[in-house]
Amino acid sequence: MSSGNVIAALQVALPADRIRLGAEIGERHHTDWTRMDPQCPRALLLPRATEEVSTMLRICHAYGQPVVPQGGLTGLVGGAHPQAQEVALSLERMNAIGEVDCSGGTITVEAGAILENVQQAALAADFVCGLDIGARGSCTLGGNIATNAGGNHVVRYGMARDNVLGLEVVLADGSIVSSLNKMIKNNSGYDLKHLFIGSEGTLGVITRAVLKLHPQSRSTQCALLALPGLDAALQVLRQAKAHLGGGLSAFEVMWPSFYHFVTRLPGVDSPLSGDHGLYLLLEAQGSDEAQDAERFEQLLSGWLEQGLLEDAALAQSVEDRKRFWHLRDAVAEFPVFLPKRSTFDVSFPLDGMAQAIAQIEHKAEANWPGCTRLYFGHLGDNNLHIVIDVPGTQGAYAESIEELVYDCVGALQGAVSAEHGIGRKKRQHLGRSRSLEEITLMHTLKRALDPLGILNPGKVL
Repeated sequence: MSSGNVIAALQVALPADRIRLGAEIGERHHTDWTRMDPQCPRALLLPRATEEVSTMLRICHAYGQPVVPQGGLTGLVGGAHPQAQEVALSLERMNAIGEVDCSGGTITVEAGAILENVQQAALAADFVCGLDIGARGSCTLGGNIATNAGGNHVVRYGMARDNVLGLEVVLADGSIVSSLNKMIKNNSGYDLKHLFIGSEGTLGVITRAVLKLHPQSRSTQCALLALPGLDAALQVLRQAKAHLGGGLSAFEVMWPSFYHFVTRLPGVDSPLSGDHGLYLLLEAQGSDEAQDAERFEQLLSGWLEQGLLEDAALAQSVEDRKRFWHLRDAVAEFPVFLPKRSTFDVSFPLDGMAQAIAQIEHKAEANWPGCTRLYFGHLGDNNLHIVIDVPGTQGAYAESIEELVYDCVGALQGAVSAEHGIGRKKRQHLGRSRSLEEITLMHTLKRALDPLGILNPGKVL
């Protein structure tokens, strides 16, 4: 059938307010946070229920119409970016949050639910949603799961994948696969949810999910630490894991270039004096304020005695903790102060992290003397963020900078994407982190679940 009649078929099958065309489609749906080449999609579909998603995909499949699933549009790799001939499918109206199952510690939510709203629902029932990222106020749960989002507390709670027990997904042909499992132990055949977590909407559209929740902590210990360098940080990480166990909730490392850059920004100050080889934001959570505080302070004292710490600022209040995190979260100001920067969210084996930074430092300085290089990341989960800016060039060297960084990632067996996915931007670099055999298997799965290739074409593979 000709794709020219697909819009008419959708209009016949759906209520009038479920489809928008032309100028009715807001600019918000023309791109995601990448702001790359905004395009008005052919149509915008706005389902209110899983059955409507099924109808929409069944019709699009019949006409061979490409579909781009959209969540909160906070992605950074172009995963929700539409082309002019594609239909955008937004889950924003499917945002219901079910009651918390307090016995099992789970919550069932629709894919369009805003992450922060899910977090608040969990807190109201005395639980914690383990997933937390900076875009919590606008990102959606479906998008978080589709990209296997991580965030600041992966070292304690894991990635999105580790927090999902069950999924409901609509396949390319409109088939509904509902497996809203609430059990931790369920080895009844293939665990199909893992096909869709991290698949970026290329294998199916997530419509509902069951999340595993965690008990609320009764205490939080937070400190900003100055260390001699990366070797000391790795020793601190090993000891923190050994002594704090599951209580270690954040291990955020900032290299001097990043730390000095952000502490010169308006409204950001440094609680530490002097220059140091590395800065660490350490956080632990527990169940007994007095005992947890004593254990935390003893740990810091031990590191000082071992020469692993050069200075430390211990949060004495909620405001102190916010001030420490404000340093790390100052990356939100980068678009203002470094508008044409190149940014990278990659991973390296911990024993290769120092070599990776040394290589990137050497090559970047050799190619663009005096360029800005900033490094920071969630060291506890291998994640490194890199920012490179060549002043006055308006991003002219972006492609060369990409080659430099991803060459290093490939050579040191790292990951070209730590937590943002592949999308459109990193598609050409996938082979640096995945073997030919792995990519071939990915194509096999894609053909099996989406034989016409209508779901999020041009993304990931």
